[in-house]
Amino acid sequence: MTGLDQRIVLAPDDGSLGPLLRIADDRLAPHTGYGQHEHRAVDVVAVVLAGSLQHRSGDRAELAAGDVAVLRAGAGLEHDEVAGRESARVLQCYLRSADPGAGPAHEVHRRGTGLIDLGRPDARLWLTLLGPGAEVAVPPGLLVLRGRDDVLVEQQSGRRVEGPGAALVWQLETGRPEWAGG
Repeated sequence: MTGLDQRIVLAPDDGSLGPLLRIADDRLAPHTGYGQHEHRAVDVVAVVLAGSLQHRSGDRAELAAGDVAVLRAGAGLEHDEVAGRESARVLQCYLRSADPGAGPAHEVHRRGTGLIDLGRPDARLWLTLLGPGAEVAVPPGLLVLRGRDDVLVEQQSGRRVEGPGAALVWQLETGRPEWAGG
């Protein structure tokens, strides 16, 4: 594997998923990054599935498998993310900003599991990592089930899923945000 292998899992262009804009399943070769780039008016939720990732901005946060990083770009910021010695696999989830005029912020939830506090009322994320043969009941919402080689996305009312892999459930408010006007 060389460089970045990005697979877009979901990219609704009709606003049907409220603040959720896109989910990408990214695979980065060792010491490979996205390159310095800018974000504005989005929140990016990065779920590190395997390997390690370094967030390069003001804080240079080190992320390991199981960590969840929440980047609030607000009015804008530049950064890069670079894989460590091993390759990295990351689900990058892009949401319309809840506060597009705010200053940028970045926080890391170490070994995130269960409900992850995104600090916004219109999007909730539930997450678990499953070992081979492990089974868990997931809450209702948009299920993103990442297996070894594929990703399943389905709206569901709650069910049991089996590992190995990562199970994310997005619970989303699909109305227009207050800042967007009527």
